[in-house]
Amino acid sequence: MKEISAGGVVFRKREGELEIQLIQDRYGKVSLAKGKMEPGETIEETALREVVEETGIHGRIIEPIDMIKYQYNHPEHGLVDKEVHYYLIEEESGSLQAQVEEIRGVSWFSPEAAWQQQKQSGYDNNDIIVSKAFQKLGLRIGG
Repeated sequence: MKEISAGGVVFRKREGELEIQLIQDRYGKVSLAKGKMEPGETIEETALREVVEETGIHGRIIEPIDMIKYQYNHPEHGLVDKEVHYYLIEEESGSLQAQVEEIRGVSWFSPEAAWQQQKQSGYDNNDIIVSKAFQKLGLRIGG
């Protein structure tokens, strides 16, 4: 079975300073807003919908970042091939509101603090996504 999800690295500029959005997932790990594609949606539509649903923020896609692939064992479907497509998404409107059914919290961070959070409490396979997003934003953060 194959499963496709999409999400993004959401950013905004506040008083000339760049901020990066991170979520805390239901397992207490730092992550990025993402979710499963629904029938009839494009991957881009999925990414934008999931960001709104999980964080309350409406955004626009700037460009693709990358895709990660992995496998997991589903209790009913067995081995699932998972693809997660990530986009660089700029905040346009909305207010930060965590979807408590799905995630524990959502916050804005300076790029440096976001990188520290990712390295300390994030999923290893998101390191490359956050790193590539920072490169696209012209940021240099230690790896």
